[in-house]
Amino acid sequence: MERFALDFLNQWRTRPDRKPLVIRGARQVGKTELVRIFARQSFAAIMEINFDETPEKASLFDESDVQSIVRLIEADASKKIIPGKTLLFLDEIQGAPGVLAKLRYFYEKIPELHVIAAGSLLDFSLGGAEYSVPVGRIEFMYLGPMSFEEFLLARGQEGLREYLAAFKISDRMPAALHEKARTLVREYFLVGGLPGIVKAFIDSDLDMGAVSRAQSGMLLTYYADFSKYKRKTDVPMLQAVFKNIPSTIGKTVKYSNLNPQARSIQVRESLDLLEKARLAFRVFHSDGNGIPLGAEIHPSAFKLIFLDIGLLASFLGINAANLQRAKDLLLVNSGAMAEQFIGQHLLFGKEFYREPSLYYWNRQSKGSTAEVDYLVQMEGRVIPIEVKAGKTGRLRSLQVFMQEKKTLLGLRFNDDLPSILEACTSIAGKESQPFKLLSLPLYLVEQAERLCATGLQA
Repeated sequence: MERFALDFLNQWRTRPDRKPLVIRGARQVGKTELVRIFARQSFAAIMEINFDETPEKASLFDESDVQSIVRLIEADASKKIIPGKTLLFLDEIQGAPGVLAKLRYFYEKIPELHVIAAGSLLDFSLGGAEYSVPVGRIEFMYLGPMSFEEFLLARGQEGLREYLAAFKISDRMPAALHEKARTLVREYFLVGGLPGIVKAFIDSDLDMGAVSRAQSGMLLTYYADFSKYKRKTDVPMLQAVFKNIPSTIGKTVKYSNLNPQARSIQVRESLDLLEKARLAFRVFHSDGNGIPLGAEIHPSAFKLIFLDIGLLASFLGINAANLQRAKDLLLVNSGAMAEQFIGQHLLFGKEFYREPSLYYWNRQSKGSTAEVDYLVQMEGRVIPIEVKAGKTGRLRSLQVFMQEKKTLLGLRFNDDLPSILEACTSIAGKESQPFKLLSLPLYLVEQAERLCATGLQA
């Protein structure tokens, strides 16, 4: 299956200032397979060491001289490592954190050798104090689940994907393509973007039963990992918090929502661990006065995004029949599925070298509340995003934000045809302010930044 991250890897391969690359991401997002595909396409050979399967091979890296390390790896594998032609791949490197620290010597002594490391629980090792991370001597890449457009390619819908990538807001979207894309979004809601589950769906001739079985098996894999998070991990607590995250999507979270029977500090620690494992992500409140958005966050105010929308559907008990009955996808599970879909894509839709982060805005004042689902940085501006059905006049929170921040463009994701219109805020007691409202169907989320740029220029 094609991943857009391959383009990033090929750019890394040819850069003269290339450093050893460390791929970070949750278990089952496809890190290992991505590297193997990359090696087949771009190298004569791959030298792969998996420290989870063969932890004893960490001893090959005990030498202080990197040339000696290479000779030991060659002796163990009975094949040569040829810089420029061989990719050295160190998988599940969190099992050998001392090896991660030695990546700096590959950069300093053998810069022509391509080295990639990956780990699904890597953040736990990176937070340890027993060794130093070679800052400035390695670079990171962040990988999430397959996006909707990658899902389209896996489904054999190359033509539709190309059409979406070239779509202009001035174009007329044919009703047939709109309905086709909506149908495929429904599929993605259920299947999600974890490559193993997408493969099970396609290999089974689109059998949702195969998807359900694969998702159940994957959840068991995540549960089995809980005991690896920390020496004294409270596994039942982690399970309870993990299982309650799906019911909080789209809402400002209180720790009591995640486990009413536990103390807040216990729930917070469990959430910290789940976030380190990249199974959940906090979406922090930002004041949204300018960029960077992360400079004005309120750490105690946050919402949550789950790792993958397919697993979310599984947790919530949503099936194909539920989705078929829903005339508007934004109404499924009170809008939580649509908010997860958009949030998941905004979170992982940045450059692969940027750590995923996402924000929202909330204003609480006496007798009045307003909340904008997401805030993002596009074209050097703060863009407020609402994931809602309805007419322009009902987007009160979006209008409040745009009135207060003097924003020129607002973005709404809905289930309708794409459009852009000139509008004015209508806040009682406030002078009306003109703005543009760009409305996009869910399936255009990966084209949002490009279309926003066009909207700002129009």
